[in-house]
Amino acid sequence: MLITVVPDIARYAQESGVDTLFIDMETRGKAERQGHLDTHKSAHTYADVARIAAVLTKAELLVRINPPWEGTSAEVDAAIDAGAQRLMLPMFRHIAEVDNFKRAVAGRVPVTLLVETAASLARLPLILPLLEPEDRVHFGLNDLCLDMKLDFLFEVLGGRLLDGPASFCREAGVPFGIGGVGCIGQGLVPAEWILSEHVRLGSEWVILSRAFHGGAETLPALLARLDLANELNVMQRCYQQLAMTAPDVLSANQASLALRAAAVHGQYQQPRVA
Repeated sequence: MLITVVPDIARYAQESGVDTLFIDMETRGKAERQGHLDTHKSAHTYADVARIAAVLTKAELLVRINPPWEGTSAEVDAAIDAGAQRLMLPMFRHIAEVDNFKRAVAGRVPVTLLVETAASLARLPLILPLLEPEDRVHFGLNDLCLDMKLDFLFEVLGGRLLDGPASFCREAGVPFGIGGVGCIGQGLVPAEWILSEHVRLGSEWVILSRAFHGGAETLPALLARLDLANELNVMQRCYQQLAMTAPDVLSANQASLALRAAAVHGQYQQPRVA
């Protein structure tokens, strides 16, 4: 998945192999939660949804609306009317919030539930039966990290906190994705280790981080940064190699990720050899 509201970039991303273009309309409470973090802060509109919908022929258009509130039903209607092909509900905590969201959508488009609170993680086994065959789950690491009062988003993977929830999804036959990833060979935690966790857990997609576009607002600016199709091919090859890797190697990668994630904010220091 790639976040953009630039039609030329959306078209280019689609042709490069991006499966889902992501419009982010979540604003309620996000600045308060993530204002101190270097994360995506949206200012997207229904007009942006319509513009991106007009240029897509293969990729899906996903729209993230606001967390549950009294205006959810109106947001659902407006996003679908603008051209959304899938809706994402963030920051929910209660089963009733998911049920109300699903009632508002009324089967018009499939949905993705963004599991990014401790409460939604704990209640996932009771939430999954509300989903239909085309619905999905995505585990959001930034807000899950904040909700659990951790220091670094990849501590969620380091602590194997998604092992159980991923198993619930697999058993229920609900496809799921996890967080975001940067380009291969980059990042405080190597992208290879993050992809290894996707393989180990059975995740089927990931959000491409700003490393893939750098906030570019025009296609020429993006093309000057990188060859997106090539970067995606590199990532696919890495994923395919990991998919053929022995389970004990994936477990070793997870242990390395855990140590690196803890070390980012000084929670762990390599023991000194006497």
